[in-house]
Amino acid sequence: MSLSLLRPSLRAIPRASVARSAVAACRHASTAPIPVSNIEAQWKSMTPEEQNEVHKALEQLQKKDWKQLSLDEKKAAYYVAFGPHGPRTPIVPPGSGIKVFFGVVGCIGVAGLIFAITRAFAPPPPRSMTREWQEATNEQQRRDKVNPFTGVASEGYKGKGNVQ
Repeated sequence: MSLSLLRPSLRAIPRASVARSAVAACRHASTAPIPVSNIEAQWKSMTPEEQNEVHKALEQLQKKDWKQLSLDEKKAAYYVAFGPHGPRTPIVPPGSGIKVFFGVVGCIGVAGLIFAITRAFAPPPPRSMTREWQEATNEQQRRDKVNPFTGVASEGYKGKGNVQ
């Protein structure tokens, strides 16, 4: 049969049956080329059995010399082996990066708002956190000779002591 006789009837036949007949033709005539020109578009519409048959047929093709394979056959072999299907199906759908970005920005904004409200209604810091209190604590430690070797009461001490 010539290709011109098949062409009008191919439009009425669903794509899966075309792939099935092409795979069956390849199985019966091992020298016939596999229709792999657009395997990426056909792959999802194929049944698992058809996908398996195409995969096996491509394995047989790859046993030949790679210089003899066409560019379409090489692309199809790569797609079947490493394409985004099966375990390599993307987990995150495309376009979800913007949702994640705005979600993170929103969460940071809500956390900042909660922090600001908490600070607005919080009691003042304790009086021991004032600079005068901390300097008075340093003077008391010098007077009482607290830690005379390395602390505030040591000779030549140049640190801040308890002042923050």
